[in-house]
Amino acid sequence: MADDLFAAAAEDRLTRQAPLAARLRPTSLDDVVGQEHLLGPGRPLRSLIEADRLSSVILWGPPGTGKTTIAQLIARTTAKAFEQLSAVTATVKDVREAAARAQDRLGQRGQGTILFLDEVHRFNKAQQDALLPSVESGLLVLVGATTENPFFEVNPPLLSRSTLFHLEPLSLEAVTRLVRRGLEAEGVAIDDDALVLLVERAAGDGRHALTSLEVAVALAHEHPDAVRDADGRAVDEAVRVRVADVEAALGTKALRYGRDDHYDVVSAFIKSIRGSDADAGLYWLARMLEAGEDARFIARRLVILASEDIGLADSQSLVVADAAARAVEFVGLPEAQLNLAHAVVHLASAPKSNRVTVALGRARADVKERAGGEVPLHLRDAHYKGAKSLGHGKGYEYPHEDPEGWVDQQYRPAELSERVYYEPSSNGDEEQVRQQMQQRRQPGGGAS
Repeated sequence: MADDLFAAAAEDRLTRQAPLAARLRPTSLDDVVGQEHLLGPGRPLRSLIEADRLSSVILWGPPGTGKTTIAQLIARTTAKAFEQLSAVTATVKDVREAAARAQDRLGQRGQGTILFLDEVHRFNKAQQDALLPSVESGLLVLVGATTENPFFEVNPPLLSRSTLFHLEPLSLEAVTRLVRRGLEAEGVAIDDDALVLLVERAAGDGRHALTSLEVAVALAHEHPDAVRDADGRAVDEAVRVRVADVEAALGTKALRYGRDDHYDVVSAFIKSIRGSDADAGLYWLARMLEAGEDARFIARRLVILASEDIGLADSQSLVVADAAARAVEFVGLPEAQLNLAHAVVHLASAPKSNRVTVALGRARADVKERAGGEVPLHLRDAHYKGAKSLGHGKGYEYPHEDPEGWVDQQYRPAELSERVYYEPSSNGDEEQVRQQMQQRRQPGGGAS
C-alpha cells in the first residue's frame, strides 16, 4: 500500500514538473488542436480511431503537428495492445521481439497489437524489411510517424500496405488557441503584441510554441516590477509576458529542411531567379545555406539556369555562374556564399530567354521522331584517301574566304533543311542575334 502511495506521489510530481507541452497533451480527440481534415467529426482518421478499426498508417507532417499525440490517443482508445518503439534506437532484434510478443497475445488472448514507430524514416531498409512480414500478415498494425516525405524514406512495399495521412502545420488560429491553453495552465497573462509574435514565429509548430511560451513565462517571473509575495516569489496572477520575454525565449529555431523541403526550396529558388526577383532569390539562397544545403548543388543549379533561362540574352550570365561554381570549390564556405549571392543577383537581373532550351528540345524531337537524314555530301569528311572519289566535300564553301565570314549553304539533311529550331527573342543581347539571323534569312540570303 505504501509503495502505491509513493508511486502515485512520484507520478504526480513528475506530471507537475513535466514540460508544458507534455502537460497539455490532449486526452481525447476533441481536445486536439488543428488537423480538422483528419480528426473533425466524420473525418477519416477519427472514424477509424473511434471504431477501433485502424489498419497500418503513416502519419506524415512537420514537427509539432500532433503525430505523437494522435498515437497516444489511439493507445487510449484501442482494445488492442499498444507498443511503442523509436526508430532512432530500435534494432531489428527489437522489431522481431515486438512481433513475437504480438504472436503470443494473439494466440493466448486473441488480442491484436498496434506498434507505434516514431521517426519511422530513420529505419534503414533492413529494419523496414524485418517489419514488413508482420505488417503484411496483419500481426502488427503499424502506426508510423515521420517528418520526412515517406515516398522518399519508406520502402514502397511497406508504404503500399499503409494508409498515408498528411498532417498540416497548425494554422495561426490553432496555435493561438494552444498558447492560450498554455497561459491558462501557467496562470499568467500576455501582451497582445507578444502573443502575435509568439504565434507567428511558431511557424505552425505547436510544441515549439508551448516550449517557447514556457521559457517566456519563466523570464516574465524575473521582471523587477513583478508583484511578489512575502518570500519574494512572483505572484502568478500578476505575471505578464511581454514582447522582450518572447524574443528572448524564441532565440533561434533550426530550420526544418527534409528531403521534400530540399526539392520545394530549390524549386522556389530557380523560379524566383527566372522571375527576375533578386530579393526572393537571395532569400531562398539564405534559406538553403542556413539549412546546410550543399553549396556545390546550388552552384550547379545556377550554371544550368544561366543557359536554360537566360541563354543568349546575356551570355555573360553563364560566365558569372561558372565563376561562382569555381569559387565554391576554390574558396569554400562561408566566404563563397558571397560569390553565390553575386551570381544570384546577376542572373535575376539579367534579361531572360529560354529560346536556346526550346531550340534544343525541337532539334531532339526531330532526331527522335524523324528518320535520320544523310549527311550532305559537301559536309562529309574529305581528308582520308579516296574520300574525294566518293564526292565527299565537293561543293563545300569555306566561310572564312567570304568577306562577311558567312556563306549561304545547306548544313542539314535535305528533308530537314526548312525546319526552324532556334528563334531568338528580342530580349537583351539576343535582339542583335535575332536581327542578324533575320537579315540572313531575307530573300537572297537563303536559309542556313
